[in-house]
Amino acid sequence: MLRFDRRLLQHFDWVMLLMLLLVSGMALINLYSATYSADTGVSGIFYRQLLFFTVGLVSIVLVITQDYQKLAKLGFVLYFFTLILLLYTLLFVKTIGGAQRWIDLGFFNLQPSEPAKLILILVLASYYANTEVAGGYRLRDLIKPVILTIIPFVLVLKQPDLGTALILVVIFVTLTLFVKLRWATIGILGGSGLLCAFVGWKYLLKEYQRKRIETFLNPESDPMHHGYQILQSKIAVGSGQVFGKGFLEGTQGHLHFLPERHTDFAFAVWAEEWGFAGSVFFLSCYFFMLIWGVNIAMSAKDKLGTVLAFGCVMLIFWQAVINLFMIMGLLPVVGVPLPLFSYGGSSLLTNMLAIGLLMNVRMRSFPASPVPSPDFRP
Repeated sequence: MLRFDRRLLQHFDWVMLLMLLLVSGMALINLYSATYSADTGVSGIFYRQLLFFTVGLVSIVLVITQDYQKLAKLGFVLYFFTLILLLYTLLFVKTIGGAQRWIDLGFFNLQPSEPAKLILILVLASYYANTEVAGGYRLRDLIKPVILTIIPFVLVLKQPDLGTALILVVIFVTLTLFVKLRWATIGILGGSGLLCAFVGWKYLLKEYQRKRIETFLNPESDPMHHGYQILQSKIAVGSGQVFGKGFLEGTQGHLHFLPERHTDFAFAVWAEEWGFAGSVFFLSCYFFMLIWGVNIAMSAKDKLGTVLAFGCVMLIFWQAVINLFMIMGLLPVVGVPLPLFSYGGSSLLTNMLAIGLLMNVRMRSFPASPVPSPDFRP
């Protein structure tokens, strides 16, 4: 007979749910403004994102009903399925805007590189949780996680999607450092990373990707082409001043000076309309949600839960840091969206599933009930 463990409801993470609804609410308000037109009204993009958000909530409910330990066992199956999708995009998907990233499902354009980030966290967490090494991991202990990372990295880089490919590497580095390495291993990996960066700059990056980095260092050198996005973003952020220009009153966005205002540069629209005060409020809510996620990781009942929860937090954290620094001109434009805030169905669903995994770990942070002996009498 199936019995429901009431402790799951007692440990339901209402705080994480509240922060998710608060951040997503601000994101939808911002998207409404970013896509609004005085002639045609609100864009269909807003309604699609609202639909994606609703599907995301349903997905969270489905995720939290299953023990994360069971989900981790499916990690490698999902990993190989994702590799097939990534390979399919390279071989059969038509090029859009110079890239092969989206699979047209008719009702939805799936970007397989987005769920690939979360699934990589799932398989790396499973590996590290099941591989105990005294004194820290050695190089030979990292062969398998390196291979697990390199394969999707290469497939995503070939699309080309430099931003997402770099996020895969950052996920691997962050989780690997988190589970503890030997100092010799850190030194070797650090040197190898510098060598790979040099080789990548010299031989792997395309010309437009190198141009983006050069523009980041000096955006004024090409203000009407590669430097245009950074300059307009900085103007939008600065023009918001203390309290902003008001909802639907942002000029950089509504006069179409700001490119990609509903995707990569969505936060610039928010900063212009709500100013410094609104930006601080949003970022406070956003990073409180992440800090709460770290607390979930630290209170998990086992190593798998700790590494999995920490990986989900870092997935959102690094994307957010890269996007915000990009908007402020502190990093080159690499096409990384602001999680839960920028428009994009694949990105939104992936990050909401990450939140669902965090809530899953939190709900099961209590120790397992002892199994009664055969002689037990109530």
